[in-house]
Amino acid sequence: MAAGLLLKMVGFCVWALFWLGGTATVSTTALAGGDAVVVDARSAVAATDDDFVCATLDWWPPDKCDYGTCSWGRASLLNLNLSNKILLNAVKAFSPLKLRLGGSLQDMLIYDTGDSHQSCTPFVKNTSAMFGFSQGCLPLNRWDELNAFFQKSGAKIIFGLNALNGRVPMPDGSLGGPWNYTNAASFIRYAVNKGYDIHGWELGNELSGSGVGARIDADQYAADVITLKQIIDSTYQGNPSKPLVLAPGGFFDAAWFTELVSKTKPSQMDVITHHIYNLGPGVDDHLIEKILNPSYLDGEASTFSNLQGILKSAGTSTVAWVGEAGGAYNSGHHLVTDAFVFSFWYLDQLGMSSKYDTKSYCRQTLVGGNYGLLNKTTFEPNPDYYSALLWHRLMGTKVLSTTFNGTNKIRTYAHCARNSEGITLLLINLSGNNTNHIYVASEGARTQSARKENRRFGHIPGLGEAAELTREEYHLTPKDGNLQSQQVLLNGNVLATDANGDIPKLEPVQVEGTQPITVGPYSIVFAHIPSFYAPACS
Repeated sequence: MAAGLLLKMVGFCVWALFWLGGTATVSTTALAGGDAVVVDARSAVAATDDDFVCATLDWWPPDKCDYGTCSWGRASLLNLNLSNKILLNAVKAFSPLKLRLGGSLQDMLIYDTGDSHQSCTPFVKNTSAMFGFSQGCLPLNRWDELNAFFQKSGAKIIFGLNALNGRVPMPDGSLGGPWNYTNAASFIRYAVNKGYDIHGWELGNELSGSGVGARIDADQYAADVITLKQIIDSTYQGNPSKPLVLAPGGFFDAAWFTELVSKTKPSQMDVITHHIYNLGPGVDDHLIEKILNPSYLDGEASTFSNLQGILKSAGTSTVAWVGEAGGAYNSGHHLVTDAFVFSFWYLDQLGMSSKYDTKSYCRQTLVGGNYGLLNKTTFEPNPDYYSALLWHRLMGTKVLSTTFNGTNKIRTYAHCARNSEGITLLLINLSGNNTNHIYVASEGARTQSARKENRRFGHIPGLGEAAELTREEYHLTPKDGNLQSQQVLLNGNVLATDANGDIPKLEPVQVEGTQPITVGPYSIVFAHIPSFYAPACS
């Protein structure tokens, strides 16, 4: 009892610092064994799009196999079951979810608009062809079905166009010559004539830098991006809004990206997209070790920072997105990239990328491979789906700086709260041994109640009724403590769809605001703190 009272009194002392002052510097040695995360809420360090969370759908056929395992099933854009209730509800829950349609085979895909004078045949296994498949085709009736689903689910669509049409081999091993845009332009016109709402058109997949399967020089790519911009401007002439122009959907290469930005500035390219598979091949047996290693996670920050620097110094309106990120390439790794442990990597990526002004982050995949947000057979959400949905609902667009004085196994990120007062804090515990009690301290902020003029202590918050000082916490843990579980608990309760295929409600627990945030071993906590007054968020 006495220990509990002492903890409350310590909590109150920390709270009173916010209450009385415009800024607070907390001596964390006095926090009764707890650590402190300090949030600087005086100004935002970056901003994301409102619909920051994005997911991908790919073209891989069922016989796409990696390391002897075929993990795609019927998850292709050409054969996905669009009538599944869970799939529909999973997308609708985001209101809206950005969906990027593309992947390796998009540069081998033609559109059945009649101008190609080729029969519309599906992808067929061909070991001598790039990526092991022959050229494929998108029938227009399937495109119509997809758009009916997109409209019903409220998804915002980014379509990846084939950028290899018309290319010829160059002496240096790259592909050259101008992009043959005839089929793509015809396809874009079809979408406009049908009234399909396309949020953006992206040129090519992984053709930047040294490329994957093929590469194109940045100078030629810039010319092709400008051509795409001209096609969109003319085709959408008179429309109230025009889709975004995105490129190159490839791996970051500083020199190549710098040239592309330089030759499309100031406004020919709306978004520069890059891909992230920093954990290596899906067959790697050390994926979990990498995910739980703070130093390894930190390694990707240089990519975000370098790209941010290129855009800032170029004088361009182009912004950065992560256009595809599956963590481990070649379809991921079952019971790692589709299990609870992957939320550590995924949420850390969302937090880290947003700090560097990344506007949107597209997860590979919504469904398909071993890294889907949804199970490819049942469409039941995997743990990362709920991590993404909590981020989308709780983390606002304004990114705040945080510092943490404790173990490097705790990862901390903070944003202005979404559609609410205060801030939302994300805490990730990569340790399986330690429970951390974390206080939230402030640089340049006060609680809301401190702003009320002539307010006096009517009672000591934390020792009596103080509704305005409660916060909402969402604790994510793996079922049975198993990091490789495909079931996740929210505040101790298993999350699963119901008999109607409805996504479950994500209910927080109410916690007294003066108490530290308890972060258990191998757990993730979102804490919405409405009483945290943040000038940056007003």
